Amino acid sequence: MSIGAPDSTVGVEDHPASAEPARSASVAHGKSPTRIAMDRLRKDKVAVVCTVIVLLFILVAILAPVLTKLEGSDIGTFNSDLVDEYGYPTFFANAQHWFGVEPKTGRDNFARWVYGARPSLVVAFVATIFGTVVGVVMGLLAGFLGGWTDRVISWIIDFVLSLPYLLFAIAMVPIVESLRGGSFNLSPSEQASTRFFVLIFVLSFFGWAGLARIIRGEVLSLREREFVLAAKAIGVPTRQVLFKELLPNLVAPIVISASLSLPAYVTAEAGLSFLGVGLIEPIPSWGQTIANATNWFKADPLYLWLPVLGITILVLALALLGDAVRDAFDPKTRR
Repeated sequence: MSIGAPDSTVGVEDHPASAEPARSASVAHGKSPTRIAMDRLRKDKVAVVCTVIVLLFILVAILAPVLTKLEGSDIGTFNSDLVDEYGYPTFFANAQHWFGVEPKTGRDNFARWVYGARPSLVVAFVATIFGTVVGVVMGLLAGFLGGWTDRVISWIIDFVLSLPYLLFAIAMVPIVESLRGGSFNLSPSEQASTRFFVLIFVLSFFGWAGLARIIRGEVLSLREREFVLAAKAIGVPTRQVLFKELLPNLVAPIVISASLSLPAYVTAEAGLSFLGVGLIEPIPSWGQTIANATNWFKADPLYLWLPVLGITILVLALALLGDAVRDAFDPKTRR
């Protein structure tokens, strides 16, 4: 009796301890791939820092009117008294103009910098959303339906990918302006808004095809899986199979593609504006500022380096965040 009592006590004490790892293991195995990826992202210090940087740029763009009022300036005021007879600023920076003023015009650099973040972010996010939606839908239809639908969509994808992106962007601006009555009959604001929407269209048009090809390949392998065949066998509508059975299994490539598209679109917007086929006045743009600043670099280097640093930091943060998202959703990656 004295020997059996301790044994029963040990058994009772060991039972909860052995059950705890089993319970935690069952909870870990019950997590969805998306939940596991988000947990990995939260543990990634680079991803957290890059997310904070991107959020700061978004806040700067949203709060641009508040920030300029805090400085005590605005975006459109010309201060000819702050530049000399040759157009060079008469000072570097002061309490009224934190980043100095623009050569020749005397407009506030800080105001133009914070407002310049807006078009870069808006164009990048809108083009990413449109390109992702179109690419996912086209890829789903091509991969699942097959037959002539797959052949037509695949031909369209190949056609879009074969087009010269830069020449297409340059040609679209005068075509759309001519449809609206010609550039000579449009006000500067109308020309700027036209180019803004043309830029979003061009980036979205060239952005969906690559994602559609990826989604098509994934769907071709998923449509032969048991859960899809079972759904088709019991008469589940095609729309429900596409968006409730297949789409949840495509979260990883969609998120990865979207996260990597954002920095590419920011760079594309700045590059096209620098070349003169993107955004123009009165819409401020970092690329447009860089194009103007190349003539004043030696006399006023801050005028050039402000938008260059803005683009560099934003693109680098988005690119590193995209890499972190790709690694988090890749089941073969271990950290």
